[in-house]
Amino acid sequence: MTVYAFIFARGNSKGLPGKNIKSLGDHPLIAHSIRVAQQVSGIDNIFVSTDSDEIAAVAKAYGATVIKRPAELATDTAPEWLAWRHAINYLQAEGHVFDVFVSLPATSPLRSVEDVEQCLASLDHSTDVVVTVTPASRSPYFNMVVRDAQGGSQLVCTGDNVHRRQDAPAVYDMTTVAYVALPEFILNNERIFSGRVRSVVVPRERAVDIDDIYDFKMAEILLADKEKTHVEK
Repeated sequence: MTVYAFIFARGNSKGLPGKNIKSLGDHPLIAHSIRVAQQVSGIDNIFVSTDSDEIAAVAKAYGATVIKRPAELATDTAPEWLAWRHAINYLQAEGHVFDVFVSLPATSPLRSVEDVEQCLASLDHSTDVVVTVTPASRSPYFNMVVRDAQGGSQLVCTGDNVHRRQDAPAVYDMTTVAYVALPEFILNNERIFSGRVRSVVVPRERAVDIDDIYDFKMAEILLADKEKTHVEK
């Protein structure tokens, strides 16, 4: 099968301006995704979809091919699903034929090669999309509530006889470590959970999703610890 990896990176990030080219360790943030993709067995091409000339320049410097994203697909309100479709349609119009679509968001720089390879291995004939998850720190069955306008509160999931956290069903947070899908599924459906979804569990230390400066600081700490451990070995 032919596997194409994609990194979708807007230039007008609001939570942390310029985050996609902000240096994390020895490389710009987006470069961490490119470098992992280059090491994954089976990935044949790496593309960066962006509206930013600065991001495009960094992507090219690290060996990725750039797809220019239309401005209307790079706003705060534009669903990234539409950017996925644009990239697929653009490449197909250029004569590219590929079997598997992999999205490796720049905001998850601590993923491992093994995480991505496990996602690729999980896409089979009975699965449309593979996502990554990490164990949640809170549970809708135990300590997550909804409130009304007067402050009245109740558990998100009611009716279950759960008195201890250990009794609650295991729940997971979706992460942005990786998404794997068939291109045809993306083109013919409106969202991930329109299809048959399988998940791969990633440990929390590799699942940091950078949205603001606090997430970025956490990624710096975890990356420094990882590099220190590697040196000590």
